[in-house]
Amino acid sequence: MFERLAEIERRYDELERQVADPAVIANRREFAKLAKERSQLEETIVRWRERQRVARDVEEHRELAREKDPELRELAKSELPALEARLTELDALLKQLLLPKDPNDERNTVLEIRAGTGGDEASLFGAELFRMYSRYAERHGWRVEVLSSSPTGLGGFKEVIALVQGKGAFSRLKFEGGVHRVQRVPVTETQGRIHTSAVTVAVLPEAEDVEVELADKDLRIDVYRSSGPGGQSVNTTDSAVRVTHLPSGLVVTCQDEKSQHKNKAKALKILRARLLERARQEQQSEIAANRKAMVGSGDRSEKIRTYNFPQSRITDHRVNLTVHQLDRVLDGDLDAIVDALVTRQQSEALAAAG
Repeated sequence: MFERLAEIERRYDELERQVADPAVIANRREFAKLAKERSQLEETIVRWRERQRVARDVEEHRELAREKDPELRELAKSELPALEARLTELDALLKQLLLPKDPNDERNTVLEIRAGTGGDEASLFGAELFRMYSRYAERHGWRVEVLSSSPTGLGGFKEVIALVQGKGAFSRLKFEGGVHRVQRVPVTETQGRIHTSAVTVAVLPEAEDVEVELADKDLRIDVYRSSGPGGQSVNTTDSAVRVTHLPSGLVVTCQDEKSQHKNKAKALKILRARLLERARQEQQSEIAANRKAMVGSGDRSEKIRTYNFPQSRITDHRVNLTVHQLDRVLDGDLDAIVDALVTRQQSEALAAAG
């Protein structure tokens, strides 16, 4: 571990020199690339250098504990346990920091929420989940932009797709992919019976243009008049866009904007994210079909969480965590659940590395 940390420190020092070079500063793309790499190494270097300082302090205190002067000896003995405990903490933290990083963790996120079984009740819960993630994003200083939506007359969503922009968005939201089950008495239920509905959430890292090339010959773009709720001009112009990716058969439609140009741009953003996710899944299955790189299998049919309204209870089935604070979680207070999933992922990675 220490050899690896020394190697990282040498790379960090080299990056420090490079980003201070006027020639590099003048090249904006190269500067951004090197500055990003330096930023990714920064926490590891800060902890590694602290570990080196604490290790020196431990050695000095152990030597002082053997001194003839009783005052020095007692002082060293009283301070040594705290220093040794901090050294153990730093070693554990550095092991975690050296685990392979998900290259997508720092990306923006394309969040897709779709109503499943349950009709209107599922659509309403889809809208509640979208609000939950919007509030969660707000708590973390991320920005949410709706790319596409299919609202229902009752205030729900058959489907809503949004771009979540901000540092570390994917690293936290990636655990949300799967089937979310809700148990409650719908407002339309006259007998007071509890119904079970489901909403599917897909979480995709946003693709950069250079990663997923979309050749014109591979695209069929159709324009048509928007339908559904909207302003006065919603049905009067051919502003809605349907993009078909011919090689894969993927189809994306977007009609939220009045501008055909804006709808096309949003549709292409969604398409790129889906193609990148498909390529990532294929690569993972080829390299390690039997290995879980993230918590859960990522299977879209996997039930990951149950929201029980009568008991104000949320259960995440992957970590067997139950929280009796439904209102707070739906208001965006998701960190306790996400932290448990992050801890499990790190534990699995440490076990695999060990």
